[in-house]
Amino acid sequence: MRQFVIHSLAAAAIGALLAFPIAPAFAKTAAQCNADYAANKAAIKASGQTKKAYVAACRADTTGAPSTAAAAPTAPAGYQQPPAPAPPPFAPTPQVGATGAGQFATDAQARARCPSDTVVWVNTKSNVYHFVGRRDYGNTKQGGYMCEVDAKAAGDRAAKNEKHP
Repeated sequence: MRQFVIHSLAAAAIGALLAFPIAPAFAKTAAQCNADYAANKAAIKASGQTKKAYVAACRADTTGAPSTAAAAPTAPAGYQQPPAPAPPPFAPTPQVGATGAGQFATDAQARARCPSDTVVWVNTKSNVYHFVGRRDYGNTKQGGYMCEVDAKAAGDRAAKNEKHP
């Protein structure tokens, strides 16, 4: 009878340990990792890391660094700050009337910036660009003139119903 009680208690203790997984003492919660991700979203996306991968790495980080939304966010182990972008081969002078990065207020300003490339009108709301001579060229509510290579580099695409001139 005594042996039965000892085995029963041992089994209960093992069952309790298995029922409640032991987390590292300094593991972050999903809410803390989500807050860190939100604070560093641009840098994390620039490094090519997905939110799911970031949160998984953050939750696995056991370095014990405290993490709160008010404190300076910490990156999980293995995360490296992306290198600063390389400067352009030449530094163009700022254009008066430029509407955004690589965008110009007039067609002439864009042609001066990229004389050997096609100038397009980029609809900044839809990220679709239009070629000269088309109905929407310079006629959308939001947009600017850009070099086609700069528009492609910014993630814009040509309108599906237009052909390259």
